[in-house]
Amino acid sequence: MSKLDFEKLFGEFANIKIGVLGDVMLDTYWWGQVERISPEAPVPIVSLDRKEYRIGGAGNVALNLACLGARTSIITVVGNDEEGKILRSLFEENNIRTAYMLPDASRITTSKSRIISRNQQMMRLDAEITSDLSAACEEQLLAAVAAYLSNEKPNVVILEDYNKGTLTERVISETIALCKKHGVITSVDPKRKHFLDYRGVDIFKPNLKEVKEGLNLLIDEVNEKTLRDIHHELKKRLDHLISFITLSEKGVFYQREDQSRTVRSHFRNIADVSGAGDTVIAVASLVYAATGDINLMAEIANIAGGLVCEEVGTVAINKERLLEECRLLLS
Repeated sequence: MSKLDFEKLFGEFANIKIGVLGDVMLDTYWWGQVERISPEAPVPIVSLDRKEYRIGGAGNVALNLACLGARTSIITVVGNDEEGKILRSLFEENNIRTAYMLPDASRITTSKSRIISRNQQMMRLDAEITSDLSAACEEQLLAAVAAYLSNEKPNVVILEDYNKGTLTERVISETIALCKKHGVITSVDPKRKHFLDYRGVDIFKPNLKEVKEGLNLLIDEVNEKTLRDIHHELKKRLDHLISFITLSEKGVFYQREDQSRTVRSHFRNIADVSGAGDTVIAVASLVYAATGDINLMAEIANIAGGLVCEEVGTVAINKERLLEECRLLLS
């Protein structure tokens, strides 16, 4: 692609509507300094300097999309609590539509608090409910999905599973069916619990570890043949369109019908891999919606995943930096 083509492509992102359905989280970062060990126990004392709230989980996928200019909505359930209010505010500040974000007083908003000193995580505190949504809440969420599809007429719906209970078997199957009815592309970043429940999805994006666990595979050497065999096994179980498997530092693999390729990763100074999968599924879904080109989808998503690994903590992709890297590495 030429420089002009990339600018045109990135400009077209503003015309793409994407809904993100799944488990959202509030990430809290406490930044401080460690200068001594506690006299009460053999643990470091962190003198806190500042606190920062960030959007996590499925919300980070939505944030990546919004940062790239896509017209993004979040479809989810949160607790009727302070953390849920903070998340809603963060979404709105970042131009992510919250009309389909449902509060549920019987649940708490998933939150993860990280204490960091000298760019190293000292501790993480989690507050969450991982049980499935109640039947009544399932009904409300599916009604929100149907309303979103009818009202917004999106290009893509991304299902983002973190095993926190939002994506139940019923929510998954009925959402995919509704999207097919409306002619909407579906993509998923699965976890093990519902790994084989995403039948009929268009883009199935696990990482290699998740594939091995989900299919109960015992393989040591991963090569093109192995990956093609994995695609065919997934195809038998899911009847999906595209396998898009992330391979950590080795890059990404894709296959649709007989078209397959491994896209190698580019050299990076890795600081933190948190949120890289969120960026990859967001960029892949957006590029595919804009172009229908799975090779370009894989190339750009591979670059984007590497870029966010150079930052500490969960961060969204920078549109201008991604554009510049595409010009440099793909032109």
